[in-house]
Amino acid sequence: MARKLKVFCYSDGFHSWTVAAPSRARALEAWGVRRDLFKDGSAKEIDIGPDREAALAAPGELIERGLSVDIGKVERTAAPKAKAKRESDAKALAKVAALEADLAALDEAQAEETAAMEAEREALERRAAALTRRQTKARDDLKAKLKAARAKLS
Repeated sequence: MARKLKVFCYSDGFHSWTVAAPSRARALEAWGVRRDLFKDGSAKEIDIGPDREAALAAPGELIERGLSVDIGKVERTAAPKAKAKRESDAKALAKVAALEADLAALDEAQAEETAAMEAEREALERRAAALTRRQTKARDDLKAKLKAARAKLS
């Protein structure tokens, strides 16, 4: 069973577009918009008027009425086409190739930086181990001298 049609109206201030559709989502689709016009109050469901009657006579088709000039003129019209900006395929491919090259260069530079940092870390660890050995030897030597000096006192 088909859903009962409701009539929805949207106006941009210059034109009024009316459509008979089963839901708000279908009305938005017919108007060719993605944002929820009902949420901000730009669109609403209508119960009376000549636009409603024209919309019910042609379900799913847009009924356009000019508000600034031809008030009262009611006619069928196509949904406004959204202009999509689209780069040419060649430009898009060139852009992707350039970005992939940039990414590869970045990966290589970061790998080199990481390797340099790792080499520095290993050098520091070797220096720390050598320092620990020197300090331990110096401490042990000094402890031995202290033990010998104490032995002479006793």
